[in-house]
Amino acid sequence: MNFINAEDRNQITFMPDTIDGYVDENNPVRVIDAYINSLDLAELEFSRSQPNDTGRPMYDPKDLLKLYVYGYINRLRSSRRLETETKRNLEVIWLMRKLSPDHKTIARFRRDNSDALKNVFRNFVKLCTKLELYGKELVAIDGSKFKAVNSKNRNFTQNKLAYRLANIEAKIQEYLDKLDEQDKQDAANIEHTPEEIAAIIAGLVKRKEEYEGYREEMKQTEETQKSLTDPESRLMKYKGDTEVCYNVQAVVDSKNKLVVDYDVVSQAQDKNLLKPMGEKAKEMLEVEHLIVVADTGYDSASDMVDCIENGIIPHISRMEDIQVCVETDNSESSSVTSFTNGRCVYIARRNIAVCPMGQILYPKSYKAKPGAALFYNGKACKECSCRCTESKSMKQFELMMRKSEFSKAYDDKNFRVKQITISSDKNILKQRKCIVEHPFGTIKRTMDAGYLLTKGKRNVRGELSLTFLAYNLKRVLNIVGVPQLIQAIQA
Repeated sequence: MNFINAEDRNQITFMPDTIDGYVDENNPVRVIDAYINSLDLAELEFSRSQPNDTGRPMYDPKDLLKLYVYGYINRLRSSRRLETETKRNLEVIWLMRKLSPDHKTIARFRRDNSDALKNVFRNFVKLCTKLELYGKELVAIDGSKFKAVNSKNRNFTQNKLAYRLANIEAKIQEYLDKLDEQDKQDAANIEHTPEEIAAIIAGLVKRKEEYEGYREEMKQTEETQKSLTDPESRLMKYKGDTEVCYNVQAVVDSKNKLVVDYDVVSQAQDKNLLKPMGEKAKEMLEVEHLIVVADTGYDSASDMVDCIENGIIPHISRMEDIQVCVETDNSESSSVTSFTNGRCVYIARRNIAVCPMGQILYPKSYKAKPGAALFYNGKACKECSCRCTESKSMKQFELMMRKSEFSKAYDDKNFRVKQITISSDKNILKQRKCIVEHPFGTIKRTMDAGYLLTKGKRNVRGELSLTFLAYNLKRVLNIVGVPQLIQAIQA
């Protein structure tokens, strides 16, 4: 018996009679086409959303957006690879109707429409809300590190600069010593001529001046790091090592693991991000109350208190019940006697702290350690029996906060406090990983989007808009199906 016979390459064949015949009716590419055709790009603030009156015709932004959405769904994020696909991929040929823009045009579209791409992501979230794909009750918040377009070699800290400057000075001294030795040697035994050594020393001196400039700039800006290729990226822990990254925050709804909103930050830690991300989720889901679950990286008493005051109920992993005193509008302060596991709450707008006993603590001075501030209330701390202070003299209360959160003035007039208890539900905490780890795992492994292609927060946000839009679209296609989703888009 013979093998299955292939077609003869010289045999004349015909493609389908129409371009529409290139893909079947249930192909997901039809959803991309229908959804983007339904958008008003001028309303979404896309540049060049209207054709020019004169000059050479330009590509329709809708066609370029279709190309990018298809690419991010199918692990094709590079503008050069997308250009190639427009000439060989039947699905892309159908989607682009045989248009083939060059890679520069494709890349320029993503760069020029970073903010508008975020609007497209939010528009799709609203469509999913109409389809009741969001539960609107429980969301999980987490951050993940995405590698930036900046190598570790082009990222500097004060310690790294000090190390390199010491090496340069040692090298300069070494070459100066060589010059002295060459004066005593025969010309035939000289490894480098004096002119060559002078050129090497000049190069080292130039590099030394650059490093000293970086160090002085970091002192003036009070930054702990400087990245040269992407100035807004920072060195962070990444897969057991350190890489120059961005911290990508995501809010994921528990019902269908769909992303509600996201943000890109330069800080490595997740602390103080619970409140802003919770508020973004409330705004997108248009609800008054929301339950939020997060890991221990978000454990901040001040953040949790702010969440509760704004209708957000936080549940933090491995957090025992805590008692705190917070600001209230009551005419009289509540009676507080003692605490065993209280937390201090920092009131940023007043630059004061409230200790677990309900006393107001004022900023006194900064320690040498970055980010550590001393909060103190002389009379109250002397007479206090609460074990909230770490100092042996019981005169000072140390509150760890970032320096940038402090202001120069404070006002404690009409300040009142009340006692509240914050606790976490273990049943809710068990759901955290199942909810929020799912999108990040899919994006980094299945979609091969664990590293970034653009530079700067603004452009990175635009790139991640396409990433999260592609993730949500794939999820909705699996849940709803192609015909039903096209019908909902056209409704």
